[in-house]
Amino acid sequence: MQLSDFDFDLPEDLIATRPARPRTAARLLVAGPDSIEDARVFDLPRMLRKGDRLVLNDTRVIPARLSGVRRRNSAEGETEARIEVTLLEPGADGCWSALIKPLKKVRDGEEIIFSNDLRGTLEARDEGQGRIRFNCSGDDFDAALNAAGAMPLPPYIAAKRPADARDREDYQTVWARRQGAVAAPTASLHFDADLLKTLEDQGVALTYVTLHVGAGTFLPVKVDDVTTHRMHGEWGQVTPEAAQAIRATKAEGGRVIPVGTTALRLIETAAQGGEIQPFEGVTEIFIYPGFTFRVTDALMTNFHLPKSTLMMLVSALMGPERIRQIYAHAIAERYRFFSYGDASLLLPQGMG
Repeated sequence: MQLSDFDFDLPEDLIATRPARPRTAARLLVAGPDSIEDARVFDLPRMLRKGDRLVLNDTRVIPARLSGVRRRNSAEGETEARIEVTLLEPGADGCWSALIKPLKKVRDGEEIIFSNDLRGTLEARDEGQGRIRFNCSGDDFDAALNAAGAMPLPPYIAAKRPADARDREDYQTVWARRQGAVAAPTASLHFDADLLKTLEDQGVALTYVTLHVGAGTFLPVKVDDVTTHRMHGEWGQVTPEAAQAIRATKAEGGRVIPVGTTALRLIETAAQGGEIQPFEGVTEIFIYPGFTFRVTDALMTNFHLPKSTLMMLVSALMGPERIRQIYAHAIAERYRFFSYGDASLLLPQGMG
């Protein structure tokens, strides 16, 4: 299974840099084994039925992108350098791993000043990343980070424009609760409170799980034989209540439909023993064609990067040839791609 099997040509102008407004106005490609329908996200209640269960990722994106200065005194006087930092994940020792640009401008033990309330000291470096200890923690850190940080937009958006105040709302789900992600579960960005209420009123159940999406989600696959690729680890939790609710839906003949690949990867991790169980820990699950889905009956997801692990995941769910057909339709019909783009509802067993 070669990396080139998951490649396709995508016109640059189909990469979305802003989301649809209102959220539910985004387009929705509904695809079964032999059918495709062009709809809108607000049509989702028509696609679902009483007894279905949506699984939603309640992670909350932190404003992980920071801009600061490093000041240094020398015989020539004080010099300073502008330093850009993207937080990746907290460590057990209280430090944060981070991408630092330019890392060579900062010495171990030097302080980077981000605001009057937020400063960080570079404690170590490893494989191009740094480990930063901040001057505050807990609620004080959260408040200082919220004031000084910007939303960590994906590289393909950040290359076109900087994050701004609109992204504070746009790049966060309406149910975001547990802080810790540095990338959004983007399929969930299409929902608003009214759509959730409509779905619940018609008997579609909602279950929340947590997967803190890491920056590794944007890392390219660098091996030709994709089966040798190693996934980045991400922390997730499926509570006993969530696992029981999902088991009940399966037992009663309802469909379990994760919203987003993050929710799918988490529940499939929790079901590796055959039936979904409570789970808490790091998942490195890699889903590619040949994978046996134990919980997932369908998936709502955005349109993904060529040659990405997410393309491999949707190919595993629908079949590689079927996904090529679906993506060809999406490109021909000018669906908008990636994090702020349109959505698809993938139904491997069809609408029945």
